[in-house]
Amino acid sequence: MADGPDQLTRIKDEIADSFDEELELQMEEARLDELAEEERGPEEYDALDRRVYFRELFRLQHELVRLQDWVQYQKLKVVVLFEGRDSAGKGGAIKRVTQRLNPRVCRVVALPAPTERERSQWYFQRYVQHLPTGGEMVLFDRSWYNRAGVERVMGFCTEDDVQEFFRSVPEFERMLVRSGIVLIKYWFSITDEEQEFRFRMRIQDPLKQWKLSPMDMESRVHWEEYTKAKEEMLARTHTPEAPWWVVHAVDKKRARLNCIAHLLAQIPYSDVPKQEIRLPERVRHPDYVRVPVADEMYVPDVY
Repeated sequence: MADGPDQLTRIKDEIADSFDEELELQMEEARLDELAEEERGPEEYDALDRRVYFRELFRLQHELVRLQDWVQYQKLKVVVLFEGRDSAGKGGAIKRVTQRLNPRVCRVVALPAPTERERSQWYFQRYVQHLPTGGEMVLFDRSWYNRAGVERVMGFCTEDDVQEFFRSVPEFERMLVRSGIVLIKYWFSITDEEQEFRFRMRIQDPLKQWKLSPMDMESRVHWEEYTKAKEEMLARTHTPEAPWWVVHAVDKKRARLNCIAHLLAQIPYSDVPKQEIRLPERVRHPDYVRVPVADEMYVPDVY
């Protein structure tokens, strides 16, 4: 690779491009922050300084890459559950965890409603098939705890089903841990007022209206039932082998940083030995002639 000022500029541009996805997301969030401050007032809305947020996020994401390498090197099996009310910020946190990671090592599972066939199976069966093999991290965007939350509140299962779930889940999770799986469970906690605010923001934002479902709207009606269900769930499934960790999630940015920092602290890791990477010389053949591509096959240069 040739040296020189032009090459240095290219390198700097390439590094900057690697952060663009997060910056694009934050440009959208900056607009929402301004709307939030107008709605609540600057005294009520205490946003984390953007420079602090970026500095810490990029530092933590660097550590996540080191953790990923360690998980792969040691053939660890890691499962992280993200639970919480609708609009609690689970998806945003998951996105920041996975943003710099290899999707072959760290993957996200977000299952739809069970099919008729799945409803007749052992309740945990459809989740078991997504558990990690050695060297993998699996993040569940909602998990088997659907039974203790939305299914219970919305009447998608019987009370007998719920009680059987509470009897079974501690043993199920102990079995996972005994098998060598590192199991970490997060509950993202927001207030009634914060959920209402976020729903109203989504209603007003055409780019985010798709996030609202009829079930989300119904959850507002059943806030107290969800609260009671959550309280019983935490009380009956918080075990020494698989404890719950509650994330204060009213401030999205702080919630993401706190969650990632805590996740990193749950698995001791260090640097792994790596072979030096050398780019091989490109093989050239004197008889090779590149075939031109027809002009009509190119995407138009609109920009």
